[in-house]
Order: sequence, then structure tokens, then C-alpha cells
Amino acid sequence: MTAPSGLARKSIGTGALFFFCVGASAPMTVLAGSTVQTYASTGVVGVPLSFLVLAIALGFFTVGYVAMTRYVPHAATFYALLARGLGRIWGMAGGTVALVAYNSIQICLYGLLGATVSGELGGPWWAWALAAWAVVGLLGVLHININARVLAVFLVSEIAVILLFDVSSFTHPAHALTVAPLSPGSLFVNGVGGVFALSIAAFVGYESAPFYGEEARSHRTVSRASFGALVFIGVLYAVSAWAMAVAAGVPDIINATRTDPGLPFTMLGDHFGGAVAGLASLLLITSIMAAMISFHNSVARYVFGMARERVLPARLGRISDGARGGAPIGGSLLQSLLALTVILAFVLAGADPVATLFTWLATIAAIGVMLLMFGTSLAVVGFFRRGAGSGETPWQRVWAPSLGALALAIIFLVTVVNLASLLGTTPGAPLTWIIPGVVLIATIVGLAWGRILQQARPEVYRNIGVGEQEPLAVLEHALANLKV
Repeated sequence: MTAPSGLARKSIGTGALFFFCVGASAPMTVLAGSTVQTYASTGVVGVPLSFLVLAIALGFFTVGYVAMTRYVPHAATFYALLARGLGRIWGMAGGTVALVAYNSIQICLYGLLGATVSGELGGPWWAWALAAWAVVGLLGVLHININARVLAVFLVSEIAVILLFDVSSFTHPAHALTVAPLSPGSLFVNGVGGVFALSIAAFVGYESAPFYGEEARSHRTVSRASFGALVFIGVLYAVSAWAMAVAAGVPDIINATRTDPGLPFTMLGDHFGGAVAGLASLLLITSIMAAMISFHNSVARYVFGMARERVLPARLGRISDGARGGAPIGGSLLQSLLALTVILAFVLAGADPVATLFTWLATIAAIGVMLLMFGTSLAVVGFFRRGAGSGETPWQRVWAPSLGALALAIIFLVTVVNLASLLGTTPGAPLTWIIPGVVLIATIVGLAWGRILQQARPEVYRNIGVGEQEPLAVLEHALANLKV
């Protein structure tokens, strides 16, 4: 008996999902890049506290987000939640923004990786970017658990070195050990807006566990991975940023990051020698690779989820053949093709891989994901208000998502107002309007797309956000080898 082909049910455990969420956030990249940049560009000492504040704010969102995904398991998660909570047309808007945002964050990393490897080993950045593209594309068409194993190796290695950095920093402080960087007075000063604008980007990716909800062993798996990833990276980033300030000296951390962009590697070299510093540099590269793999899988599942409902061409919903299944090949190949096109376009334009390819697309992604989270918080309230669900507390149904929506609205506005900090431009520069404009255009296109489907293809419109209608017809990974 041949089972119908589909995403392999109950094939992903909590550990694998945790690796996808944390790997997408790229811890070593945050330590060596984002944290140093935030200190240097804002001049604010309270960077460590910003990570804790943002983790708490995102925690409110996550409560309602995870509660609703129990009833709406869908590979294109934001698309489905918005459709079921606010209406199908808003679901289409969310799906369009998600495709733009997650493709942007995945593709921008090719520029960062290419420039990083080129700086270490020489050669043109685009050659290294294309080599990474080939590896990621190959992994994208393989079973999800193969990707999880690769991520696990990369992630465990980089976290081990980060913890080594933290321990060495706290045991070798420049001055007396102090908690000043964790005090509100160090954060809420002039420049705090720029801090939040830069720090929020470090969390993008933690929310991806529900994307694999149809393949997860249970909803509890999704819930544990989501909350576990958020708490882990929030605490890790706060502690690591604090450790950096302690090692450099709180009064000197701003000047230190401005004069030495590779400060974490310098500190590791001072404490453990050049070999450890070199290992950390290598792990920065694998950290970027891990994030690329994770986001590639996220985009592939979004394309699969939307193609299954025919809002994208049905052929893009193709998955791998065979009993094990599980790889959305159509979405993976589309993402690879799009990434290749963008990389080549930036190469032909002679654009800087970091200042343009990475920075511009990463900013689009950060704005897009925050907008999706805000809309989803409202969708959660709407979904449960109509009587959906069973047994959820008022905290899960109303209060947490409402607080999440408020917090995300504030963070979104702060980020947009301080886009110059993210983009490295002067306030009011055209780019600070163009980047949000891209997300706005994606939203408008999605709304128009939804309206067209409503009028021209009502049978497709009715299925927006429905998901797998016959889950028992999809093979469970645990039963892959069962012969009848």
C-alpha cells in the first residue's frame, strides 16, 4: 500500500525545532555583529537590558500565538492565522508580507557570509555566496531531519564558544564586576530608540517553530520550542552583551566597539590565544550558514502551504517522493532561484554586499516580521472572541495578545522612527522611506490579490488558511516503513 505523499507527520521533535528557531537567530552573528554595532552606533551602555525587555514583550505575543496555532497548524503560519482571525483578505496580505520578509532575511545573509569569508580567506564575495547558495539549496531538498542535524552541529559549537567568551569576560573584568549595563538608567537615555531598533532584529527567527507544526510530534513540541528559543536567546544575548561591557570596562565599552569592530574575537584571542579566536571566526561563518538553512526551510514551507491552497501555482506545492517525504521541493527550488537572481543582480550592480544587500534586505525583514506579529496578536483576539478554541484562559485569549499587540506597535514605531540607525544613513534620508514602502506595497498587493481571488476564484478564496484538510491521509514519519 502506498501512502499519499505529504509533509511527514510527527517527524520533528522539540530539540530539532529548538535548533531551527535559535539557529535562525544566529547567536554568534548577534554577538560579533549586532551587539558591537549597537554599542558603537548608539553610545548606550544599557544594551544588555534591551534584550530582556524585548524578550518580555515578545513573550506576550508568543502566548497567544502558540495558543492559536494549536487549532490552526499550517506551514504558512502568519498567513493562516491572519486569515482565520481577521479574514481571508488579511490572510493574503500576511502571506505576501511573509514571503517578502522571510525571503529578504534569507537572501541578505548571502551578502554577509560572502563578505565575511572574503575578508578571512580572500576572493570575491559573490564566489563564496554562490558556494553557500549551492549547499543551502541542496539541503533544502533533503528531509527536514537532515537539516536539523546540520543545524545542531553548528549551533552547539557556536554556543559553546559564546559561553566560553562570557565566562572569560566575567572572570577577567577590566574593572570591578558591575550590573550597571542592566540598570534602567543605562538604557532609557538618549539613543534608546536606536538600541531597540537594532536589538529587535536579533530575535527574528525565534517565531518559526509553528511553521513546522504539521510535521511536529505534537502541539506541545511547538510550544516548548517557541518559548524555549525565546527565553534562551533573550538571556544569552543579554548575558553576552553584559559580559562584553564588563570585559572592556563599562566606561570604555562604547569607545572599544567603535575602535575595534571585531572586539569579541580580540577578547577571545587575549584570553585563550589565536587558535580560539580563529575558531570563533569560523563559527561566525557557520552561524550565518545555520540561519540561512533555517530561513530557507521556512520560506519553502510558506510556499508549500500557500500553493496547496492554490493561491500560488499548484506545482510549487510539490514535495519529495518516497515514503519518508517531508521536503517541500517546489518551495525550496523557488527560494533558491529567487536568491540566485538577487545575488546576481547585486553583483552586476556592483553593490556592497554588507552595506546594501545585507543591510537593506535585513531591515525589510525586521519591519515585515514585526508587522506580521502585530497583526497576528489582533488575529488571536478575534479568533478566540468568536468562540474558537477550548479551555484557553483569558490570559491566553485576550490579555497576553493584547499586551503583545501594544508592545509590538510601540517597538514597530520606534524602529521605523530610528531606521537611520539600522541603515547607517542620516535621519530622513530617502532610504528610510523606501524600506517601509516595500513592506507597505507588499501589504497592498496582498490585499488586492485577496480581493481578486474573492471575486474571480471563490472556490480558492474559501480555502485560504484552511490547511491540510485530510491530515490522516498524510504519512506519519514513524510509520514510514510499515508495509500493509
